[in-house]
Amino acid sequence: MKLTAERMYQASLDKDSSFEGTYWMAVKTTGIFCRPTCTARKPKKENVEFFLNADEAMEKGYRACKICKPLEKLNETPQYIQELLAELTHNESLKIKDADLLKRNIEPVTIRRWFLKNHGMTFQAFQREFRMNTAFKKIKNGESIMETALDSGYESLSGFNESFKNILGVSPKNSRVQMIIDLKRIETPLGTMFACAVDEGICLLEFTDRKNMEKQFISLSKALNAEIVQGENKHFKQLEDELAEYFEGKRNQFEVPLSITGTEFQKNVWQLLREIPIGETRNYKQQSELLGNPKAIRAVGTANGINKIAILIPCHRVIGSNGELVGYAGGIWRKQKLLELEKAILF
Repeated sequence: MKLTAERMYQASLDKDSSFEGTYWMAVKTTGIFCRPTCTARKPKKENVEFFLNADEAMEKGYRACKICKPLEKLNETPQYIQELLAELTHNESLKIKDADLLKRNIEPVTIRRWFLKNHGMTFQAFQREFRMNTAFKKIKNGESIMETALDSGYESLSGFNESFKNILGVSPKNSRVQMIIDLKRIETPLGTMFACAVDEGICLLEFTDRKNMEKQFISLSKALNAEIVQGENKHFKQLEDELAEYFEGKRNQFEVPLSITGTEFQKNVWQLLREIPIGETRNYKQQSELLGNPKAIRAVGTANGINKIAILIPCHRVIGSNGELVGYAGGIWRKQKLLELEKAILF
């Protein structure tokens, strides 16, 4: 659909997230510009103009809206929270209390709201889950339960056992037969992503604002018969480095190991996706023909749609038979940006 002024105005009225990153709406009467999804009261149509990038809006004298913050990356983790998470990663027994936050001029209520919104739990609960993830791996590697409890900042074994069981569903004694999936937020130029990994490799990479994200987590947890827990993983650093190089136009293929869950048919579809050369696209019909089943167009499309590992398994390289950018869970605007980025990598 052509991006007309009428279409952009209607998208802003609808707060349509599929238009994020494709245009910015500026309000002549207030001198500010916004994202398509801004929750501020919408102005009359005759009082707005549209820009295809934020720089153009600023060059014309418009200021960024304080409500939707159009200059920030979508769903970006605030810098002060990134710093807190880094501290937790480097000190497994660290417990950051409200008093510690106040000493850093951070309002505990603000932290609480952010974690409830983005992780479905308070900051204190997040820290407990993070510590239990580390403890789980230590016990799995043969360390004693008592030593692990002390390293995790617990003064009593009973308190450690109770917290461990509440989070991981099993007691520390029985944890050697349990499996967990590590979960982390990763920042990219197109917005924040959730990454999940097991020992074998990355098993999920999705933008945090993907619709039905919870269903993806449930599906992954069921497929691997494992709990998803906040924590670090040996593959996350490689993933972040390779994504950074990719977005800088310095990498045209990924080498980080993957752990793919799905039926044989789905795995075959996803393997075909990985074989599409960077800078090129295919349509669903071509994919089904390469699969050896020309009538499986709909099944191929469905398999594309439930791909859990975005970008690394490039379902964004599949388009409609008429050349339209259709069907991308991360938003059509991201699909467009990824394809533009990949064409630029070639030159």
